[in-house]
Amino acid sequence: MPLTVATWNINSVRLRILNVTRFLKKEKPDVLCLQETKCPDDLFPHGAFDKLGYTHRLVHGMKGYNGVAIISRVPFTGTAIHHRCGKEDCRHVRAWLDTGGDPIVVDNLYIPSGGDIPDPQQNVKFAHKLDFYREMADWFTADAPKKGARLGKRSIAVGDLNVAPLEHDVWSHKQLLDVVSHTPTEVALFAKMMQSRDWIDVPRRFVPADQKLYSWWSYRNLDWRKSDRGRRLDHILATPALGGAITGYRIAKDTRDWDKASDHVPVLATFAI
Repeated sequence: MPLTVATWNINSVRLRILNVTRFLKKEKPDVLCLQETKCPDDLFPHGAFDKLGYTHRLVHGMKGYNGVAIISRVPFTGTAIHHRCGKEDCRHVRAWLDTGGDPIVVDNLYIPSGGDIPDPQQNVKFAHKLDFYREMADWFTADAPKKGARLGKRSIAVGDLNVAPLEHDVWSHKQLLDVVSHTPTEVALFAKMMQSRDWIDVPRRFVPADQKLYSWWSYRNLDWRKSDRGRRLDHILATPALGGAITGYRIAKDTRDWDKASDHVPVLATFAI
């Protein structure tokens, strides 16, 4: 069966719930992972998702900041909430999808943006971001199934990872080398996390590394399409056990034109399960 997983930094799920439901009606992903929901759990708009058949949900949010959620038509066999870097700031949730046989693990991450100054000595937000990446690399390594294990190999990690790792993941490699999200330090830590489980960069399976690919355009760009100064901050990763199952991807760029648009757009990937 095909399984479509989408990730979207929605920048307030309550403010943009009409956009979320419009997207679900149009694209019909099986699983939608949201970041920056900015919503306490007791105020999450569950009813809107129930009406569309997304009856399996894992939400972990807080007032005004951060927040992650996994919304699914596929049942869960289990869920988990993870706290990172000694903080409880709603940045990582996990669900096991009941797709038959070995469940597929989905990790939904909202990695800190890191502020404006790319120096951990001067900027605690940047230091937090670097520590988060180090912790994720170590955790994914420890979480990987042991050699010879038959189960637990099928994993997908998605989210606003706040790093544009490749030269053509930003509108100007040279001009953004000292801008947070594309600095060599962040790119190196992103690579270390990728190596932790030999993650596959799903969209780059279809779009060569020498071609531009973005998922975020700043609100500061009055005509974002004309300027096209984007970055690829939103990612879908898959472990090698799913490598042969990857059948497609899509970046729903048109959502950036919708009323009350998020500055991020959804990224989708499809797997033949």
